[in-house]
Amino acid sequence: MDRMSSTSSMDMQLDRRSSSSSAEMQLDEPDNCDGSKSADVCMSDRLIPSRGTCCEMSQLKLERDENWAPQNEYHEVLSQNVLGKESLSNVKVLSYQHKPARQAPVMNGLEVLYSSNRNGAAKARPNKTGRALPQSAAKVLDAPGILDDFYSHPLDWSSQNTVAVALSDSVFLFDATSGRTEQLLQLSAGSITTLRWTEEGSHLSVGVSSGEVQIWDAGSQRQLRNLRGHGGRIGALAWQQHMLSSGSADAEIHQHDVRVKDHLVARLCGAHSDLICGLDYSSDGMLASGGNDNAVCIWESAASRTPLHTLTEHQAAVKALRWCPWQRNVLATGGGSADRQVCLWNASSGRLLMSTDAESQVTGIVWGKQERELLTAHGYSRNQLSLWRYPALVKVADLEGHEGRLLGLAQSPDGSHVCSCSADETLRFWRIFSPVGAEKKVGLPERNSFNSILKT
Repeated sequence: MDRMSSTSSMDMQLDRRSSSSSAEMQLDEPDNCDGSKSADVCMSDRLIPSRGTCCEMSQLKLERDENWAPQNEYHEVLSQNVLGKESLSNVKVLSYQHKPARQAPVMNGLEVLYSSNRNGAAKARPNKTGRALPQSAAKVLDAPGILDDFYSHPLDWSSQNTVAVALSDSVFLFDATSGRTEQLLQLSAGSITTLRWTEEGSHLSVGVSSGEVQIWDAGSQRQLRNLRGHGGRIGALAWQQHMLSSGSADAEIHQHDVRVKDHLVARLCGAHSDLICGLDYSSDGMLASGGNDNAVCIWESAASRTPLHTLTEHQAAVKALRWCPWQRNVLATGGGSADRQVCLWNASSGRLLMSTDAESQVTGIVWGKQERELLTAHGYSRNQLSLWRYPALVKVADLEGHEGRLLGLAQSPDGSHVCSCSADETLRFWRIFSPVGAEKKVGLPERNSFNSILKT
């Protein structure tokens, strides 16, 4: 009897050993993640996590596509509740284990539902300015065919009080004084990606998806020049007297001297590694450039060949950037969906002065010319305008009304009105700031004084 029990015990141990050896042999054979060998187990290297742990927020970092957005209200509410409103700057692209989704408080979800179902009228919000802020836009214009493209600059307001707007392959001019609208141009192929008026306001530079830059005389409705050289779509334009700077998908900034026939005088390469989607000159001639590589470069002048500073605080594309008109060397920048930060910089030293979480993609920035404030435009999820107090970046108020992503902002010559364009195919005019008095206006050149430096 004892011999039989001993034999049974040995058999059981042998069975266990054989099972263990079989299991070890099976583990030695790698399973395919496509489930060809094991349908329910997806193995990954112990040092390299599975791409299956990559969430939607992480994909924004991988793809660098600021045009991503929920396709309907249900997706918007769902993503807001699942992903939350926190910044994406601390989100890991890949993780070593699946973690439960972090849910936003119920109040945030209700706010998203409320904004998703709004009827288009801007809601009044408490403000800390001591002055009355508009509860709705002062004027609304239809903009049928405007492209829903984060990287575009389809709007600009000239010093002659004319608003230029790009609607796919056409440019229309709206005279804010008379209310008259006329078509300036229509492309035979491609689409218009960027608009920028010259300082005196009678000539308009037009960036095209093919990589060309056109210069048009708005008064005579005549094309004066066609500047070639870029290898990709134009992402941004900026003027400094007779110099036109253009940024493109080829990650280069071209400096064009429009006074001469051979216009291309410099190619700035290597500072950016992706599409350049933001350019702006300060009153002192410093150039700021922002790109889809998340970097901001400060150039000392239009003649510079290397950047003075490269700012890497942002975690997403930097399209929105604007120099402060009354504080020297202060630059405001805003990041895309994976960043959502509004930053203030000392461009002379490259030091970050202040930053704040805007809770949504930043698509445009303008400064008040009288008030110590700045206004930002936003995309998903609320599509609002936000007013901030300088220098603490304390939010003063939000202005709502648009039903789609804001694509850009433009400011009137006296600084009092701001025009916003949106993927909802409307332009909205808001009276937000105090107008600059006539005695404080900087003298502008005569309307026709710029003709002499443009060569056809």
